[in-house]
Amino acid sequence: MIVITFLGTVSGIPSRERNHPAIALEYFYYKKDTLLFDCGEGTQKQLMKAGISFMDISNIFITHWHADHFAGLIPLLQTMNLEKRKSELTIFGPEATRFVSGILNLGYFGLRFPVKAVDVPFEGKEIAKIYETKLYEILSIPVLHTVPSVAFAFKEKDVWRIDEKKLKELGVKKGKWLKELKEKGEIVYSGKKIRIEEVANLQRGLKIVYSGDTKPCDNLVELSRDADLLIHDATFLEEDEDSDKYHSSVKDAARIAKKANVKKLILTHISRRYQKEDVERLINEAKEIFENVEVAYDLMKITLKRNR
Repeated sequence: MIVITFLGTVSGIPSRERNHPAIALEYFYYKKDTLLFDCGEGTQKQLMKAGISFMDISNIFITHWHADHFAGLIPLLQTMNLEKRKSELTIFGPEATRFVSGILNLGYFGLRFPVKAVDVPFEGKEIAKIYETKLYEILSIPVLHTVPSVAFAFKEKDVWRIDEKKLKELGVKKGKWLKELKEKGEIVYSGKKIRIEEVANLQRGLKIVYSGDTKPCDNLVELSRDADLLIHDATFLEEDEDSDKYHSSVKDAARIAKKANVKKLILTHISRRYQKEDVERLINEAKEIFENVEVAYDLMKITLKRNR
């Protein structure tokens, strides 16, 4: 199960209702992994309001180094330090080594825990695998903004689920041999060659994509192919779009969702010019192109479960 919490959903300047950009992703399997995507000003307080422990965060993924997307790192790191954190924190992003080093040199605080910076490619058209566990991987691709910027994807790995009906039809029983079969895909068992698809069903992993700040681009379509959820920059209504800002309009985001064949679109990074009463306009404009859409609001939670 995956729980996504929108900690901040505004573009540029915060409003009374919307905080600077940040998204928490909690992945529940054998244990819980907590990942943070962007970390705008005020993120640690938003985490507290959401009931998410910032001490549980293992990795932070910064889409680009504009202050509204990273300024919350400075107080967050200091609070982790005051709370006597010991475990390593890894921060990924374009030019992360350069910017994380600068952040760590601010002020007179010495960290009690290690902070690792990982540079993410920000040029070209290739999808990069930047982090991997046994259960999921994090992918990135360059996008179009005024500074080096990337989009991220969380991709849960596909798994084989043993089907007892198939076992019975083949006349075999459960056992340790199934673990070897899952690893190799094909083995000889009791003198019979058995393929994994003969005894199991493939369960597709969930895929969530976060655009960061970007103009519409083919790279984002490629990263978002068949995603379960696309979280996309939708700073303006199309009539208000400023082409010099290198952001996307509501309709731009909807077009990307349609091209990429995603299941659901959530619009975020909303300009402060749009108030609560404008949300319906945003949704209606997107629905002219893509039907399954929502507008994010601060502390909104989305739960996704793998189909069984």
